[in-house]
Amino acid sequence: MVCNEHVPALDEDLKKTLGPATAKVLAEQLGLHTALDLLHHYPRRYAERGELTSLAELADQIDEHVTVVAQVADARILTFNGGRGKRLEVTITDGSGRLQLVFFGAGVHKPHKDLLPGSRAMFAGKVSMFNRKLQLAHPAYEPLGAEASDRDAATAFAHQLIPIYPACAKLESWKIAKCVDAVLPGAREAVDPLPDALREGRGLVPLTEALLKIHRPGTKADIEDARQRLKWDEAFVLQVALARRRHADSQLPAVPRRPAPGGLLDAFDAKLPFTLTEGQQTVSKEIFDDLATEHPMHRLLQGEVGSGKTMVALRAMLAVVDCGGQAAMLAPTEVLAQQHHRSITEMMGELAEGGMLGGSDQGTEVVLLTGSMGMPARRRALLDLVTGEAGIVIGTHALIEDKVQFHDLGLVVVDEQHRFGVEQRDALRSKGKQPPHLLVMTATPIPRTVAMTVFGDLETSVLDQLPAGRSPIATHVVPAKDKPHFLARAWERVREEAENGHQAYVVCPRIGDGEDDPKKKTAEDDSEKRPPLAVLEIAEQLTRGPLAGLSVEVLHGRMDPADKDDVMRRFAAGEVKVLVATTVIEVGVNVPNSTVMVIMDADRFGVSQLHQLRGRVGRGSAPGLCLLVSEMHEASPARARLAAVAATLDGFELSRIDLEQRREGDVLGQAQSGVRSSLRMLAVIEDEEVIAQAREEATRVVAADPELERLPGLRSALDALLDTEREQYLEKG
Repeated sequence: MVCNEHVPALDEDLKKTLGPATAKVLAEQLGLHTALDLLHHYPRRYAERGELTSLAELADQIDEHVTVVAQVADARILTFNGGRGKRLEVTITDGSGRLQLVFFGAGVHKPHKDLLPGSRAMFAGKVSMFNRKLQLAHPAYEPLGAEASDRDAATAFAHQLIPIYPACAKLESWKIAKCVDAVLPGAREAVDPLPDALREGRGLVPLTEALLKIHRPGTKADIEDARQRLKWDEAFVLQVALARRRHADSQLPAVPRRPAPGGLLDAFDAKLPFTLTEGQQTVSKEIFDDLATEHPMHRLLQGEVGSGKTMVALRAMLAVVDCGGQAAMLAPTEVLAQQHHRSITEMMGELAEGGMLGGSDQGTEVVLLTGSMGMPARRRALLDLVTGEAGIVIGTHALIEDKVQFHDLGLVVVDEQHRFGVEQRDALRSKGKQPPHLLVMTATPIPRTVAMTVFGDLETSVLDQLPAGRSPIATHVVPAKDKPHFLARAWERVREEAENGHQAYVVCPRIGDGEDDPKKKTAEDDSEKRPPLAVLEIAEQLTRGPLAGLSVEVLHGRMDPADKDDVMRRFAAGEVKVLVATTVIEVGVNVPNSTVMVIMDADRFGVSQLHQLRGRVGRGSAPGLCLLVSEMHEASPARARLAAVAATLDGFELSRIDLEQRREGDVLGQAQSGVRSSLRMLAVIEDEEVIAQAREEATRVVAADPELERLPGLRSALDALLDTEREQYLEKG
């Protein structure tokens, strides 16, 4: 590693400071390209001399790269292959547990000399399971011993907090610490994004001081000072980005859309066989008030699975069609687009047959547009959109294509927002002569702070009542390994429901068609994990075994769209009794006659996803049953998660649990690896106060100076957040 004498400029490529080999690993493995990136790669935690890092927690970190500080208990060389092969086994301890390290072949001699019983070291490697024991194979290590000649170093070390950095296989935490040392002098050049008045008013330390204290703290109070300051940076810069987006949107012109008395909306309401819930009425009023203004509506509609969001969205679309506009509904999958098209045309009846024989005079045409449609149907749909014959179009991202032109697009409804990025929303909005109104819907309950962080450019409405007639859903965990007879009973329950005229879903994590085969195990990665259960295998087992004689069909994302639609249609019609599927059924699929859902390997799904899936049953008058099948041990964190899902039907409660258990970056829709979340220090649930205050401050700053002309430091921090590489953050997946 090369370390130059000069103070590195913060935007300088790390190659200059650290040499090409190290810079390449930092860029490829950790996404760190410049000195500033590296300064914002904060320690995950700090080890203290005498503090033994807990080995007891490693059971939850199989396949993860970890760094531990521990003492060598014993070390011995074993031979195998008639004495030709050598293996060094080292046992380390930290008071909370023991861990085995193994070294093979010619690589055994140096660690055997270095790692003497009683010596202490930092060890880094990937946790694996071998013969039911946790181990690190060939870990990197850094001895923490102190010979007589190292007294001074030892004294310094005794009082030092050792930063433990998020690391990777090719670069251990202590090597990252050395890289940080090389760029740390450059922290003096960091431009402070916080306005002075805000920083002083909140008692926050300057940015330079925060960076020095987070990487090389003298005391725990230093770490606390730095964290408070860096959390504020993240919250504030992000909230300024969102506040500027809200401000820019509020400056745009839009055509006010007020429903015509005695028009399509009134005709639709008159034929509804039920009354809207109080929540639906309140939210509809908020939406209609927004639609009547001269600036585009930007509203997020959150609603529990089955709370009637589609009904609210449909009434908004009808209001726009009433006054001559068109409405487009964007769904994340073809299955869902077809489902919405079917349910909306059914709800509207003859009102969806405008211009057709037998259709209503007040009606309009409702068209479907997806990528897999045949050319003749597609041409007809495109023509009906451009002439204005079709008032409502429902489709997948095929709606965003250049070829698609509207007569007068007045409202865009985006279903399941987390599947669409800001750019896709904008592409569809740009199809209006003036910016259309925007309604975004999600069935994933989002805690208030996440809504402020992820959807901060939208106003929020919440539907939290379930419509009358929805049935409760009982949820139980089925411990398939400990109690195999429970699983046998689960299949009996499915058969009983089918024989009583109902239907069932069986959900698996994998398709099993060869293309999604888990990577072949390597010799060193014998973690004894079996591959996730697959749709095609389970369907075959059920057809031959416990569900023999029932009509069982499969549904997954790699099927031909026409086949998918055919299976869904027959399932909706009751011809198929059991649908074995992947999570393609997670959102929007509505078959009121299905009463049971069995989720195989349920521990492999997130809490919110399980809640979403469960919402597919109990949609009719018969009670729903959801069975979470898992082979995980009763005391495992995965089983605790499943127990939480079984214990409550409150999606907001579950989304909090979900958020507390997962890395922030995942929750914010980031890819799980490769792309860094912009939130390195901020924890969305714990830092609710900081986020709320940052939003207020950001709104105030942007209102006073929308272009941030008086705040150059904030401008450049914003440019860094929104540069092309990090655009993904605001695109939200």
